[in-house]
Amino acid sequence: MSLRTTTREEVAVDLRDADTSRLHYIDHLRAALVMLVVVHHIALVYGAGAPFYYVEPPFTDPTGFRWLLVFVLANQGWFMGAFFLLAGYFTPGAVDRKGSGAFLRDRLMRLGIPVLVYVFLLNPLAELGVWLMPTELTGLTGSASWSDYSDMIGLGPLWFVAMLLIFSFGYAGYKSLAAGSGRSPAPMPGYAWIAAFTVALAAVSYGWRMIVPLGESVWQFPTLAYLPQYLSFFVVGALAYRRDWLTTLTAGKGAIGALLAAAAAVLLFPLAFSGEMFSVEVTEALENAMGDGTWQSAAYAAWDSSFAVGLVLGLIVAFRAVARRRNVVGSFLAEHSYAVYVLHIPVVVFGAYLLRSIDMTAIAKTALVSAIVVPVCFVAAFLVRKFPGVSRVL
Repeated sequence: MSLRTTTREEVAVDLRDADTSRLHYIDHLRAALVMLVVVHHIALVYGAGAPFYYVEPPFTDPTGFRWLLVFVLANQGWFMGAFFLLAGYFTPGAVDRKGSGAFLRDRLMRLGIPVLVYVFLLNPLAELGVWLMPTELTGLTGSASWSDYSDMIGLGPLWFVAMLLIFSFGYAGYKSLAAGSGRSPAPMPGYAWIAAFTVALAAVSYGWRMIVPLGESVWQFPTLAYLPQYLSFFVVGALAYRRDWLTTLTAGKGAIGALLAAAAAVLLFPLAFSGEMFSVEVTEALENAMGDGTWQSAAYAAWDSSFAVGLVLGLIVAFRAVARRRNVVGSFLAEHSYAVYVLHIPVVVFGAYLLRSIDMTAIAKTALVSAIVVPVCFVAAFLVRKFPGVSRVL
């Protein structure tokens, strides 16, 4: 993610590209989101019960398991939507500047190449983690061989990059038919518009999850149940660029957004699982909240829609207030964040395996391994980007 001096019009579309000097806080927010993604996947090693490349048994810490599950579900409710919103924000300027054809060629290089590298190289490498687990857990008695390779290829977390490529083609197609370009600054919509958007997102998500429940992978897209959030946030991001909403977003809206996210977390999230407020019994009623038209699914859709909208508003304002200036650390993290996103899964798998002998509670070990593996991911990204031509893609 190059942070060279640019003109105000030189904007970006994916996790790699840099923004103008007045949007360093967006680069910093994006880097923070990537670090959260890494910690999210580390949490899957030690709890949460979601499928992952490597897990560390036995799960003898039910309290830790439950809170890691809460952590993972809370992340899933908003952070990929935030990525799509930021990507949507940077898309219109890139299309205006390059033209649709050059824009798509650039997207195919910067998004398509990492997808191919991950699918055919990094995902099989990470899949070796299955053979690192005890035989009694996996049922595997031999070692991996080339005959297993076809079963080891896959999108993994690069589903985001693949979906972003699809959205990019969609926007370029729309732009080729739509007239006009550039920016027309306008005040950000008021509270009524934000509330209406949140309610509509919850309603559409509830209906969509009758077709694609949470936790159901479709075409190797593991969270397609969140498609209404991903697509709508991408569209809102594009509108935010055209209307210059990030600069007109008031501190008051950010504060209200943070309060909305907090209220959703303490009221609606527990309600979706336990049927009660303030009582987080996620492991007992997880299936009811995942979809299929249940009232718990409606509560869950209301929770993650409110949480995502509110938290993104709050974080944009917070980062604009405290992280708007360029600094050495922030620049390094921003420059390498896309490479970290692409590379981090094998680092997490083999890092956790190397640290397997440390005996700690699930939460404590998640924290310790995160403190070690996250910096290692950035070091790995730094080294990989030193290879000729790699920095043009990552």
